[in-house]
Amino acid sequence: MNIFLWILQVLLAAMFAMSGLEKATQPEDKLIGKYPWMGDVPLAAVRLIAVPELLGALGLILPAATGIAPILTPIAATGLAILTGCAAVMHLRRTEISGLAVTAVLFLMNVVVAWARFGPYGW
Repeated sequence: MNIFLWILQVLLAAMFAMSGLEKATQPEDKLIGKYPWMGDVPLAAVRLIAVPELLGALGLILPAATGIAPILTPIAATGLAILTGCAAVMHLRRTEISGLAVTAVLFLMNVVVAWARFGPYGW
């Protein structure tokens, strides 16, 4: 189970790191072309969303890998679950079913990591 959780953590960290880096560095027109919802959100808000994504990606790996404050790993997973839950609500309001499917999978993966690392498979 520990190996399975590490695989989930690495996958989630990679997904959120890529998403956060893209939102933090790409020009607005390129982002809107890929994600239509970004046309309705100020660029500053998109850049702000990148911060918890990047911090969450780091939090899923570094505390557990280094053994320094490993409690931060399930906290990061919980924070990312909240973030993806908010994204799911936005996709529902915009009737973006394709965006909702990916968001739901990420939400469930984060919930599994948070539950397991807070509970029976914590450090």
